[in-house]
Amino acid sequence: MTDPLVKAARAAQARAYAPYSRFRVGAALESESGEVYVGCNVENASYGLTICAERAAVCAAVAAGAQRFRRAVVVSDADPPAAPCGACRQVLSEFGRDFRVDAVGPRGTATWTMAELLPAAFGREQLS
Repeated sequence: MTDPLVKAARAAQARAYAPYSRFRVGAALESESGEVYVGCNVENASYGLTICAERAAVCAAVAAGAQRFRRAVVVSDADPPAAPCGACRQVLSEFGRDFRVDAVGPRGTATWTMAELLPAAFGREQLS
């Protein structure tokens, strides 16, 4: 049986806009209520303006009212599977430290918690 989050992330990956790097990424987030939100990377000729799939999925979730997640799946064609970049780790960690993150590639999956991916995240505690 196909994992529904992997299926959703693969569908988003197919819609990625990556004319420069050709590195297509899809992400799916499952909220605590069970809803699924997806995103894909959207590149720009000015590379710094590129939006990663993970952050696109977070924006879709927040726009729909979700702010707590059970799990994130990131799909790419990288082997070994590509973990979220540093910016995406920081953004994801804003919404929880204990949810699972799976990176899926063509021949395997790597799994972490957000706390494992970004053990010393900057957060609201530092702003107090």
